[in-house]
Order: sequence, then structure tokens, then C-alpha cells
Amino acid sequence: MDKKQVVLDIQDRPKLGQWFGLSIQHMFSMFGSTVLVPILVGLNPGIALFSSGIGTLMYILITKGKIPAYMGSSFSFIVPMLALMKAAGYPAIAQGTVAVGLVYLIVAIIVNFFGSDWIDKVLPPIIVGPIVMVIGLSLASTAAKDATLNAAGKYDIKLFIVAMITLLVTIGFNMYLKGFLGLIPILLGIVFGYIVAVIFGLVDFTPVMKANWFQLPNFQIPFVSYKPEFYWGAILSMAPIAFVTMTEHLGHIMVLNQLTGRNFFRDPGLNKTLAGDGTASIIAGFVGGPPVTSYGENIGVLAITKVHSIYVLGGAAFFAIVFSFVGKLSALIESIPSPVIGGISFLLFGVIASSGLRVLIDKKVDFDKKRNLMIGSTILVIGIGNAYLQLGQYQFSGLAVAAVLGIILNLVLPEDAASEKQNIG
Repeated sequence: MDKKQVVLDIQDRPKLGQWFGLSIQHMFSMFGSTVLVPILVGLNPGIALFSSGIGTLMYILITKGKIPAYMGSSFSFIVPMLALMKAAGYPAIAQGTVAVGLVYLIVAIIVNFFGSDWIDKVLPPIIVGPIVMVIGLSLASTAAKDATLNAAGKYDIKLFIVAMITLLVTIGFNMYLKGFLGLIPILLGIVFGYIVAVIFGLVDFTPVMKANWFQLPNFQIPFVSYKPEFYWGAILSMAPIAFVTMTEHLGHIMVLNQLTGRNFFRDPGLNKTLAGDGTASIIAGFVGGPPVTSYGENIGVLAITKVHSIYVLGGAAFFAIVFSFVGKLSALIESIPSPVIGGISFLLFGVIASSGLRVLIDKKVDFDKKRNLMIGSTILVIGIGNAYLQLGQYQFSGLAVAAVLGIILNLVLPEDAASEKQNIG
């Protein structure tokens, strides 16, 4: 990206008033997904919010404040966590979460010794572009469900109307507002959409009224809350999935490289990014939260606002920690209905997908070449369609399958197809 287009670069510090609004915007963007994971599994949402904030600050510290990323609850571990919660409760999940973080640290150590020069060869633009597109487009169905289906799984026209109003208003804010307001279109879109949802009767204020102002999260700390013991089933069911989320980790770094005009694989280095991600999950495991990973929602905010300041992401982490102790504020944000999140997600996920398209355009990838056409087409359809691989209790997402298959095709396919050589001759 041309740095002249950037409003605030990575090391730029915003003014105090701007800082508050920009950070709150990022926190709102990740809040719904971060608390949804623990709600689905049966964990404490406040702890997930707390661990996401602490994990993000640790990630920023370990990556030397060079990467604007936010760490939130990972959806990839929901299935094994549900099984572990029924079988042995949170202590088993905690051990699995720590094991996930340790896998990241081990891989980070290996990368530290052997370097990451192989990345440019393994991940050329024909791989990076489609993978980035898949990251955005594979989430499209999630946004669509939020925008159309109620809690019973039935279509509700009111949800669709609220989602569309939220989307269109956010687009309008992004295009026509100037000054500071032009930097927080996502936040303004969420607030406007929330008001519309209230008018449509989609917001339940009961949990907000019942919540206490100060509410200590129900931390689950080993040797304090419970006596830890080995759960080999937890380790074996969750640790291997770390290799799946690493694929998503690489994809998010690719997107950030494109957005910021940098190469984070080289500086601060893939070893640092993996270590930051792994440390965040280990911390989450020790306080009672689920594994965490970098969030596409926040990357979408970076792309739309062109505010890449690490201070803004750090501020979002700070507010997440504070809000985890303020019961009414947490309940208020949790009351944001799904169509508002869905409407915003249409834009956020679409921007990520468009960033992948931009990679292909900027690098002038030639789709007249059969090799590029075969690789790109395979990645897009398998990834977006989520043609996942199920091996026993392990599930590898369509994104992971698409990425691995794309890398293999890139390494084995010749530069020119036999028919192309014949035409050249």
C-alpha cells in the first residue's frame, strides 16, 4: 500500500480523543465473535474478553510493536472443547489450550533456527491472493446467517432489513464523513444499527438491567480454582488443530503485509508472530479462556479506516480488559443483535477478500497461464466451499485444505502446460 494513503501508520500515536474512539471501534468489531465462542462452549465470556485483551498486549510486546493485530477467541477448537467440557470440564480445556500455545512456540523455535526465506517460494502471489480471498469469502455465510436467521434458525425479514440498513449506513459513513468521524465509520455503523434494532424490537435489555456494575470474571486458575491433572485426550484432540490455525495465522499476516506495505515474515519475523500467538493462548489457558488467534474482523477495520496504529490496537485490548470487569457494559455490548453484526461483517469480510484480489492485480498474475488458473481455481472453490478434511476427531477446515493443496500444486506443476508449449512451438 502507498503509505501516503495511510491515515495513521503503525508507530503513529493518535490524539487522545481519537485514540478512544478508534480503540472502542476495534473492540466492538471483535466483541461478538470473542464472546460467542465461550457462550457456545459453556465458558465464561468475561474471561474470554479478559484473555483476548491480555493476549493482544503480549502479542504486541513479543512482536516488538510492529504488527497491528488483535487476538480473539478461535472458532477452530469449538468441537473438541464441547466434547471436553462434557467429559471433564474446564481443566481439560485449559490443558488443551496451553498445549496449543506450546505447539506454536515449538514451531516458532524451529523457524528461528531455520529461518523463513522459504516463505517467498512456498507462498508466491498466486497462492497468497486466493488464500486471502478465501479468508474473507469463507466467512460470507456466517455474515449472511447473522443477517437473516433468528435464534430458532428461521428466516426473519426484520433481521435482513436491520442488516441492510447497518451495511448501507456504514458505507455512507465511510464515503462521506470527514475528519475524526471519517475514521470511525464501523463504530458509528454499529451504533446506528443498534438504534434501528431497538426500534425493530430486536434488543433485549433484561441482561443489562440484571448485570452488576462491577463483576469479577470467574477465573479458572490452576492450583487456585482446581487441582490440575494430565488430560492426554485434551492434548491429543486440541494440539494438532494448532497446525490448522497456523495456516490462518499465515493468511492473516499476508493480508497485513498487503495492507501496510511491509513484510512481517522478515521483520519482526515469523518466529515472533508465532511466539506471540502461542503465548496469548497459553495465557488464556491459565486464566480460563479458550485458545485465541488473530481476528479478520479487526483486519477489516484496518483496511477500511487506513488506521494501522499499534496504539489503537493496544487501546482496544485495554478496553477489553476493563470491560471484562464492568458487568453492565459487557452485557450492553453482548446485547448487540446478530443482524447488526451481520451487516457490518458483510463489509469487513468483503474488504479482506478484495485485498486478496488486489494482490493478484498488483503482482500482475497472468490467468491466461493454465498453471495459475489451475492453482487459483482450486484454492478458491475448496476454500470458499469449505471442503474440509475429517480424520477421526480432527477436522481440517477448507481453508487449510485449500492452502496445502495450493502450495503442493505450486511446487509440482510446470511453468507451462504441454498445450502451451505446443502453441509456443
